[in-house]
Amino acid sequence: MSVEELLKQYEIGVRDFSSIDLTEVNLSGFKLSQINLANSNLSVVNLTGTDLHQADLSYAKLNVARLHGANLYQAILNQTILNVANLIRANLSHAQLTQASLIRAELIRADLSYANLTDANLSSADLRESTLRQAKLIGANLSQAFLENAVLQGANLARANLHGADLKKANLSATNLQGAELRQANLTGADLSGANLIGANLRWANLSGTNLSWADLSEAKLSGANLADADLSHANLGNASLVHTDLSQAILINAEWVGADLTGATLTGAKLHGASRFGLKTEGIMCEWLDLSPKGDRSIIHNFYLEDLHEFFNQTPPTIKIIVDLPLDTEANFALAGTYFQISQQYQKIQQPPSMEIGLRRTVFTFQVDSDRDLFLTAYIAILPFLNATPTQQNICSILKMISGKETYHLGVKYADMFKELNTMMDVAVEGAIAIKKSKKILRIAEKIKFFQAPTQTILTNSSNKKLIVYSHPNFGKHFIHSEGVNFTAENNSTNEVDNIITPTFNTVLDFIKGFHYT
Repeated sequence: MSVEELLKQYEIGVRDFSSIDLTEVNLSGFKLSQINLANSNLSVVNLTGTDLHQADLSYAKLNVARLHGANLYQAILNQTILNVANLIRANLSHAQLTQASLIRAELIRADLSYANLTDANLSSADLRESTLRQAKLIGANLSQAFLENAVLQGANLARANLHGADLKKANLSATNLQGAELRQANLTGADLSGANLIGANLRWANLSGTNLSWADLSEAKLSGANLADADLSHANLGNASLVHTDLSQAILINAEWVGADLTGATLTGAKLHGASRFGLKTEGIMCEWLDLSPKGDRSIIHNFYLEDLHEFFNQTPPTIKIIVDLPLDTEANFALAGTYFQISQQYQKIQQPPSMEIGLRRTVFTFQVDSDRDLFLTAYIAILPFLNATPTQQNICSILKMISGKETYHLGVKYADMFKELNTMMDVAVEGAIAIKKSKKILRIAEKIKFFQAPTQTILTNSSNKKLIVYSHPNFGKHFIHSEGVNFTAENNSTNEVDNIITPTFNTVLDFIKGFHYT
């Protein structure tokens, strides 16, 4: 069929031209919307500036075709072959390109927003400055593709192959890259904020200066990657592999990376305020100094010698255990959940519920805190639902008063500043506890339930795995030898024995405090 005949039939309303051969013809600039050219041979055809919106080009061959500036809005191009085609500035938004082949295609500044490119082959394609916002690229092959300054915001690239792709300065914010192959990719200066990179392979990728704030990199493979100067603030790196990764000058403020493998990694100059130092593999780590200031402004610098690194990056998270001398029942569990929820609204340190171990005779609540400095303060608040709250809090205050006395002056300025800060923070905790108690609805339910009247024991464990019993009720454990019908009441729990509560000795407390990693 000649071009003239095709245009004449199209003009009278014919739309089905499937399976025709139009090799090397010139159809540039024509309006051919909704035309059906499925299974057609359109290799080397000139469609520059042609209006093909909502056209059906599925299974068609468009090798080396010229589609510069063509309008392919909502076009169907499933399994279409567009290898080495010129699609510069083409409009492919909302187009269907499932399993399409675009090997080495030119898509510079093309609009592919909301397009479906599932399992498409875009290897070595040129997509510089293209728009792929909200595009579906699940399982797509973008190996060695050029995507510099491309906009992929909100795109779905799950399981996509981006091996060796150039994504320099690309916008990948809020993209789904779960399980994607990004080995040796160039992501220098790219925006990956809020991206899903769970389980992604980023081995030997260049991520220097990349924005990965709030990104989820849990289980990601980052061995040998360059993350120098990258922004990983609030990122999730849980159980990620960072073996021999360069994290020098990286921003890791408030990052979560428990279980990460940092074997042989470089962290010199990294900003680490608020990031956990527990549960990390740090053998062979290289780090001369760290920035521990809250704003990453180098106002708090911690310098290292080789022997200091193992102590700084330790394996034990600081915890608070509240052991209750009764098994938790359904009524108490419901009340506890509501009570701690209300407390968390007043005290931000208790945002996560405690873990629970429920035995036949006892219940253990474990609170994990971010740093040693939060142990006493959080314990002071966490005990509030229980009848033993007052004596426990009195003991905590007595302990802090004890270590602030003259006996500790010989320890030097470091400890003096630590004790001063702890007491200042405790003043805030005391005020918070008073405010919580005034809000009667918070503790009203717990006061009526037997579980919260049972004897308790509160144990702190610091980051050096040293333990301190800050309070143990005189009747704690004694009911084991009593009859099962024992009934705890406010009266028998607050006996005159409360006046004989034992406070830890000065040396015990001092040894516990010396185990703090307080930098």
